Amino acid sequence: MNFKKYILPLAIAAVGLSSCDSMFREEPFDKLPGTVIWGDEHLLDEYVLPWYHEMDPGFYTFVTTIMKGLGSEYEPWYGDQLTVGRSDWYQGDYGNILKSSQQDITTRARTEWFKFYTQINSINTLLMNESQLAPSVRDRVVGEAHFFRAWYYYLMLRNFGGTMILTRTYDPLMEDTKFPRATYAEMVEFICNEAEEAAKLLPVSHTDANIGRPTKGVCYMLRAKTYFWAAGEHFQNQEKGWLGFPDDQSMQMLDLAAKEYDRVIATGQYSLIPINGTTRDEVVEEYRNIFLTKNSQESIWEVQHANDGNFSSANGHKLDRDASASSFGGTVAAYNPTQNHVDEYRMDNGMMITDKASGYDKKNPYEGRDWRFYANVLYDGAQWRGHTMDIHYTVVDGKEVAGEDLTKYGTSTSAAVTRTGYYMAKFLNERQVIDTDETYGSSQNCILWRFAELLLDYAEIDFKKGRIGDALDKVNQIRRRVKMPELKSVTWDDIVNERRVELAFEKTTYWDLLRWNIAEKRMTGSTNPLYGVKIVEQADGTRKITNPVVNGRNTVVRYFRPRQYYLPLDWDDVRYHGLEQNPEWVEM
Repeated sequence: MNFKKYILPLAIAAVGLSSCDSMFREEPFDKLPGTVIWGDEHLLDEYVLPWYHEMDPGFYTFVTTIMKGLGSEYEPWYGDQLTVGRSDWYQGDYGNILKSSQQDITTRARTEWFKFYTQINSINTLLMNESQLAPSVRDRVVGEAHFFRAWYYYLMLRNFGGTMILTRTYDPLMEDTKFPRATYAEMVEFICNEAEEAAKLLPVSHTDANIGRPTKGVCYMLRAKTYFWAAGEHFQNQEKGWLGFPDDQSMQMLDLAAKEYDRVIATGQYSLIPINGTTRDEVVEEYRNIFLTKNSQESIWEVQHANDGNFSSANGHKLDRDASASSFGGTVAAYNPTQNHVDEYRMDNGMMITDKASGYDKKNPYEGRDWRFYANVLYDGAQWRGHTMDIHYTVVDGKEVAGEDLTKYGTSTSAAVTRTGYYMAKFLNERQVIDTDETYGSSQNCILWRFAELLLDYAEIDFKKGRIGDALDKVNQIRRRVKMPELKSVTWDDIVNERRVELAFEKTTYWDLLRWNIAEKRMTGSTNPLYGVKIVEQADGTRKITNPVVNGRNTVVRYFRPRQYYLPLDWDDVRYHGLEQNPEWVEM
């Protein structure tokens, strides 16, 4: 089986367990008995596929899924680097979550809760039958089971805080055991112990046929990311043990994270992809290719999407179509970079645009910027697929006429163009065919962790631990790669800025806002409205550039309330197990 090529929709029942509602909901058991599955190498592969398929939606972000609140949201949509183009999306679940709707967030949380515990139950079932597994793959499958049990509890920790730790299958109709909420410390310990058990069984690397499965390095990275998350400011000095630590454990957590990052590096499997070009255009092309190259030396863990883009029967996606401008047939405009994000790119001399000596020109705002800007963002005048992006208005007979890339494509009343004056370029394939075929889409993998992120995580640790020189070196490794001038010294703001630029639109940028305890400010419209750009070319050829609010005060309301650092636990399990609900959530 070519593991990385297809995710097969095969429903397999392992054992005849019964269950109640919520996380113990009954699954169909009319396919294959466990006695057949455990001893068959190929059936075992089919059995574990849902662990992979549900671990992260990757670029599979169908809007219909989002609007139904099924938990496949692309996290950066809720931060401040991206927004969406279609106004009707703001009237559904996506918009309601932006508005901090308790009902819609509770629906999303329940979906995630059920999804995570469904996979945990599947993993526990397999581990309870470990002795029956086919000997030829036993170590690898058991290693994967421990890894994914750690992975799903890591997702639980980030979303809910401490939850119930289940290490066996459980039938509440046959026993009346009640499970308590674990503390943050217990969750961190369990996740890291599980990842360590996995690392003992998994190889340093896989053959081509098994590319995409976890390795020792991925296990060490999971341990590192768990400690790194737990070091977050919001999770220190918490009164309730399942919301964080009773004291400040941040420095200890950072030390533990650093040791795990060292282990990842020591595997010798990961490094930055070098860029050989020296001109801006050469660097831009090579930098974009980093995100089009599957399972590269820089990638540590990524969602495997179908190589042929098959969307209906495999794990393809429609990222290029969803992000495409109208001139290429796009009707969704799902990924609009904000002016907030564009302003994060410094000048190509390393200075911030607010520095008077930087050379920044408000009349020519896209000249002389950090070269990653040109790789990540399509702006008015940018080149894409042999086309000059036309994202401005022209005054004709006293009226503003929208440019080609501001004009809706087709006759659909729901068709959209960018709300911000920008389109996303990062992750996209200029050679991708964009048509109306609903069977085939895009094929690029979604990278969840890469070596550049490891370096930036470690730079943050070094800085907080007082190792300023080490932090500077790691930041400059990344800057050198894209031929940007090295920093001579480094501040906290430098590290944050480098992270926001290098990891632009990647999922970690959303979680950083929670980890840094600044989500209320950055994801609330009254304190951080999202801006776009409007460029109007006058009859005399001059241009007027303004930055209207597109998602904030007087347009789409955005809120992030303190309670959203933790999603609400499923109310069925709160009642059944007698759990204390996360703060400020009430049953709807």
